[in-house]
Amino acid sequence: MPELLCGRFRLSLDRPLVMGILNVTPDSFSDGGRFDRVGAALERARQMLGEGADIIDIGGESTRPNAPFVSPEEELARVLPVLPRLAELGVPISLDTRRTRVMKEALASGGVDLINDVSALEDDGALNLLASANVAVCLMHKQGNPDTMQADPNYADVVAEVGAYLARRVALCRDAGIARERLLGDPGLGFGKTLEHNLALLKHVPALEEAAGVPILIGLSRKSMLGAITGEAVPAERLGASVAGALLAAERGVRIVRVHDVKATRQALDVWQAWRGTL
Repeated sequence: MPELLCGRFRLSLDRPLVMGILNVTPDSFSDGGRFDRVGAALERARQMLGEGADIIDIGGESTRPNAPFVSPEEELARVLPVLPRLAELGVPISLDTRRTRVMKEALASGGVDLINDVSALEDDGALNLLASANVAVCLMHKQGNPDTMQADPNYADVVAEVGAYLARRVALCRDAGIARERLLGDPGLGFGKTLEHNLALLKHVPALEEAAGVPILIGLSRKSMLGAITGEAVPAERLGASVAGALLAAERGVRIVRVHDVKATRQALDVWQAWRGTL
């Protein structure tokens, strides 16, 4: 089975890993403002680890649809006080950012093992910066920017186009000197996609992994696509839908699921794995 070279860690991907979401923002779509203080963020991280998280993903900028602009200075002010404390927890720490400056200063602070970038290292200097680091990188596809991406998503063949984009970004990373074992791909559910696009991408994870040539990470926890299916308007009330989505992702071959509800997801995946072991 593949492994992920992830900063201080070497992660086996022989089972789906759970990435717990830690938003230190006032405006994230589901839990904005709940963990935007160092103490609250650390408490939440410890809680997620106790619930079975394999990776903690911290973000200082909301990239939800129609999210307001956040300056690099503000993003850094949110994440830098927390990162060194998270690094003491002894688990891989992922930084969710699309800005080279934020990556650089965060990497210099220590404790970052993975850069989770919704722009797939398209920011100036990001490729060269990450080539000189030893952290893992998740390359995500999006169509448009957070303030416009859901206005009119359009594809001739969403699976082929997203797969081709991820393949191009992986090739550029490889050319820059980033080892394939350090790379992940994310089709970016909800980032410039309709419900039909999202479902097609989820159904065809094996094709995406084959096209990209790297393991696939997916985040659909509490997203509006689940609200569209279930009719549930409140993101925090989409627990059942989120867990079902994580199980479907794992069944299709996703290696890492990015979630808010770690405990329920971990329990569901444990049952799924035990069931698979009896076949």
